Amino acid sequence: MAEFSFTAVDAQGALVRGTLEGETAEAVVAALRRRGHIPMQVGAPGRWTRTVASGLGGLGGLRRRDLRRGELAALTRELAVMLGAGQDIDRALRFLVESVPGARARAVLGGVRDRVRDGQTLHAAMARYPGSFPRLYIGMVRAAEAGGDLAPTMDRLATLLERERALAATVQSAMIYPCILTLAACGSIVLLLTEVLPQFTPLFAQNGAELPASTRLMIRAGELLGRYGLLIPLVLLALAVLARAVLRYPGARLRLDTGLLALPVAGRLLREVLAARFTRILGTLLENGVPILGALSIVRDAIGNRAVARAVDAATQAAKGGRGLSAALEAASIFPRRTVHLLRLGEETARLGPMALRAADIHEEQVRIATQRLVALLVPAITIIMGLLVAGIVSSLLLAMLSLNDLAK
Repeated sequence: MAEFSFTAVDAQGALVRGTLEGETAEAVVAALRRRGHIPMQVGAPGRWTRTVASGLGGLGGLRRRDLRRGELAALTRELAVMLGAGQDIDRALRFLVESVPGARARAVLGGVRDRVRDGQTLHAAMARYPGSFPRLYIGMVRAAEAGGDLAPTMDRLATLLERERALAATVQSAMIYPCILTLAACGSIVLLLTEVLPQFTPLFAQNGAELPASTRLMIRAGELLGRYGLLIPLVLLALAVLARAVLRYPGARLRLDTGLLALPVAGRLLREVLAARFTRILGTLLENGVPILGALSIVRDAIGNRAVARAVDAATQAAKGGRGLSAALEAASIFPRRTVHLLRLGEETARLGPMALRAADIHEEQVRIATQRLVALLVPAITIIMGLLVAGIVSSLLLAMLSLNDLAK
């Protein structure tokens, strides 16, 4: 008998973690199903964890059937509108199934509607599709069903998802131009080294001139690029796969996440993004009636950064001891001071949820400003570096031409 760690969803839609003994991973999956759980991950503790796709259609099929975040945000907004207009949940889901584009979304929503019609609660039906509905989403729906305010909760969920999409789009859209400029710069340099400079190499060889060191360096670089240039994408791909494998280990991921936060300019932007996400999720959960400890547990899983997750763990322990979470977050030195100050103010005034949402608004605005500043620095920096490299190649070529003229004289 071996011991396996597992992650599963229970009949109430809550996430359950623990260990279980069994002959094989498949035996553990079967034991979890007999308990009424939905297995999500089973693996030997300390080793690679593998996703258990049996019962959910296989890993590849599960991924193909998952809702995208944009689709989830749009569907949540439509569901909130219909529930707010007085539609019952069955008619609202039927309308979504009939009107949503795409077979993947129809399959997920159809499965949710079938389970609701069979008597399951909405959050339990959604828990059957963990790839489409995050734990945050299921937790809020569960709290709403318990409190009888599903329509306003779906509205808050839609707002949360839309804000997260807008925040991500702000950063991604701003990075498009610097990325294109970098690719153009690299392409220009490769073209000069592999196509333009080799045109002059026979001329230099025929005249037997002593070429400057910079020219010899550029010619050698062009030869290497021409010979091994196709290997560069393959090497980069292999490094990316290796890095992804290494980052599955919690220690390596923690070191990377901590290092990213320590970067001079990008680190500050990342701190603002994480603070905005943390306060937006926390405030939304608290406003929806989720208890502070449950909210912190959901935030920890949704934040996506190990360093922040460790700080949230410390804040959770502080909250359990009745000391409040702002002091623990301040000791972690991860979030901006503004975050800690506003959360402390919320704790002192018993308005932690509204103050967290107010902090999220401020941080999202700071992300927009910081992104604009970063782009304003990147674009001229890339342009200057590209100009210097091109000037270096051209000057090396001119020096070689001048040496030919001196030889001719």
